[in-house]
Amino acid sequence: MRLRTTVLLMLVASTGMAVAQDPGLTQVKERELEQIREKISELKSNMDRRAAERDRITAELQDAEVLIAEKRSYLKDLERQQDYSEKKKAELDASLARQEAELGTETSQLAAQVVAAYTSGSQERLKLLLNQRDPATLGRLMTYYRYLSEFRGKNIAAVNAHMNTLAALREEEAAEETRLAGLTRKRRTELAALDAAQQQRQVLLASLKARIAREGSAIERLAAQEKDLARLIAELTSILSDYPITSEVPFAEFKGRLTWPVAGKLVHDFGQPRAGSSVKWNGVVLAAPRGREVRAVYHGRVVFADWLAGMGLLVIVDHGEGYMTLYGYNETTLKRAGDWVAPGDVIATIGDSGGQQQTGLYFEVRKGTRPLNPRRWVSRQPQSR
Repeated sequence: MRLRTTVLLMLVASTGMAVAQDPGLTQVKERELEQIREKISELKSNMDRRAAERDRITAELQDAEVLIAEKRSYLKDLERQQDYSEKKKAELDASLARQEAELGTETSQLAAQVVAAYTSGSQERLKLLLNQRDPATLGRLMTYYRYLSEFRGKNIAAVNAHMNTLAALREEEAAEETRLAGLTRKRRTELAALDAAQQQRQVLLASLKARIAREGSAIERLAAQEKDLARLIAELTSILSDYPITSEVPFAEFKGRLTWPVAGKLVHDFGQPRAGSSVKWNGVVLAAPRGREVRAVYHGRVVFADWLAGMGLLVIVDHGEGYMTLYGYNETTLKRAGDWVAPGDVIATIGDSGGQQQTGLYFEVRKGTRPLNPRRWVSRQPQSR
């Protein structure tokens, strides 16, 4: 295993070096990545159009949940900026305190020198020349006064330097306070927008629930959503056939030794009936708190990171040889189609998108369009981070 891992890392490193050394190869890879994204974007647009024609409420739910995801992502970014700004302001406050203390010391020393000069009179050197008869004593005293004069000059320069530094620090602190105030206003606005989007989501969910109860279409909706997912997987497989993934250690060799993408409680298992119907779970659902990080289980390329009816914000990772892993119900997605991931990379955060009633993660393993039991592939619990 160590040998294989070492070889894999060497291959990845050598590939990275080759790309870095060959600008032409880099441009080719970038064009390929853009082509993948364009094809997947076109596929998603077609799916959205068909879904909207079939179900207006679901289309509106998608808009609301995507907006919520965007607001949450922006709020997290604002929080990071606020944390950075507050730390920077604390550092500036500490620097100001140090500079003010040093300025106080230098000012006290300079004041003492001024008092001494005033007490001895302005003609101290002339008095020495007139009053002292011993040349050796006179020489020592003149040297002492020279040193004293130089010390005063250094005191004055130090005081001026500290005052300039203090002025710059106060100006920087004022700018940071202004930035913090702006971030606070933005955060307040975004929180209000998020609250409005969440209220709209609740209204849509209530309408959807009432419609399902009225029409008795729960089983039909589940079956339609399953078909949508199967169609998505099939079309993604077709798109990606021109961009195969090769790995030194194939995904299949890690069967039974992968790590769960998130720590959570199993609430729905593979193969169980859904809503008492003939439709069964093709994956597992793990209950977990909102915002917890979702991690990729193995090396691969993100081929889908968008909203899908029944799955909410969904991330699909292609691991090569037809194997894919799916991560649904997310609050936010942190990767784009075409991004490469390694085991343990954060790809999303736990949420309740797709109209779920509780926060959690939907996780699925597929070979082509055929779902596989995740519990036969994943056995290790994630380490606390």
